[in-house]
Amino acid sequence: MNVRELKRQEVMSRVKRKEIGLADAAALMDVSYRQAKRIWRRYRQSGAKGLVHASVGRSSSRSKPAEFRRKVLARIQEKYGGPVGVRFGPTLAAEHLAAEDKLEVHPETLRRWMLAAKLWSRARKRAPHRKRRERRAHFGELVQFDGSPHDWFEGRGEKCFLMNMVDDATSRSGGIFSEQESIWAAVEVLRDWVTRYGIPQALYTDGKNVYVQEPTVKQQLRGELPVTQFGRMCQKLGIRIIAANSPQAKGRVERNHATHQDRLIKKMRLKRISSIAAGNQFLPPYLAEHNRRFTTAPASAKDYHTPVPKGLDLDSIFRLEEERILGNEWVISYHSRRWQITRQSRHAPARSKVTVCEWADGRLRIYYREREMAWEEFSPVAPVPPTRLGVRRLKKKSPVSKTHPWKALEYRTMNPRGKERSRKTE
Repeated sequence: MNVRELKRQEVMSRVKRKEIGLADAAALMDVSYRQAKRIWRRYRQSGAKGLVHASVGRSSSRSKPAEFRRKVLARIQEKYGGPVGVRFGPTLAAEHLAAEDKLEVHPETLRRWMLAAKLWSRARKRAPHRKRRERRAHFGELVQFDGSPHDWFEGRGEKCFLMNMVDDATSRSGGIFSEQESIWAAVEVLRDWVTRYGIPQALYTDGKNVYVQEPTVKQQLRGELPVTQFGRMCQKLGIRIIAANSPQAKGRVERNHATHQDRLIKKMRLKRISSIAAGNQFLPPYLAEHNRRFTTAPASAKDYHTPVPKGLDLDSIFRLEEERILGNEWVISYHSRRWQITRQSRHAPARSKVTVCEWADGRLRIYYREREMAWEEFSPVAPVPPTRLGVRRLKKKSPVSKTHPWKALEYRTMNPRGKERSRKTE
């Protein structure tokens, strides 16, 4: 079972214990009420096995080949593309593709392809007047996430970031100090939140490349959405990342920063705290007092956090994963270093892909088809310095002596045929 199915199993077990109703279960699973009833019926009939989708492992029989999709998008960009007002819409483009280019594709399918490749955009509508957004109703429904760079130790130590998480419904806070707003700092804060309260429904972040990433040209043409390492971890947990377009959009966590920059700094001044390590030791009691004072009651008493499913190892979630190609010598390259995989058979799996997993403490694991591989760092033989043998050196050009025929006036005044050049008389 994947993470989503384990999460549904946990929600269904809560429904079975009558802790929540089907309406709340539908919101936790992000499905409609009717679909929640179907899932509940399958869970009652078959248990956890009924939550596994029947189409797992099968490709859609109605999907178009990738080569056909690339050909259609290339033809649209060539003949029917252009700026707004000039380019063809999906419906008109589908008609011309079928009539002139003999490429049959449904207009709605073509619309999705063009939107993913940014060859088409939805019609703009006038935005309504901006007003303050209401809080979410449930604890864990939305958690705002941001890093605050500041001189937290007032010159007694180095400047650093406060990685801060604030629940939108209750203003409950959590955080750590970190040198940079890095992926490992974000992972540490999120893992502490998940361990303490459960898995939230969504995270509201800014547009930094730690959380979200702009697609490249190749990804746009293929219709792929780029996912960062942090985004991949959140996908495994079923957490949706919402990127804010402005600091005002995530105003709750921004105002929380201002509170900490006043109260936390003064409290650390009294304790003479001057390092990140000492600040992280002081944060838990400070945040406990802060939450007792500033946490508000949510509109609904139901908790939308999902407990960590049993059997789910958080170490398998909060790690970096990168694919590498295994060469015929059973050697891979990873971050300017080479690793020798212990040979498993006589023949190497030519051009096979292995997954390199790295944790915050520096541990490394290499997996091939979910099987851990033994490895050691590869140290190539140092190159032998070149000797004089076999080295070709250029000879220095010897200067022409003054008595050489080239220096003679008669030689210099001769034309290529050996005749004297005519001299102009003054």
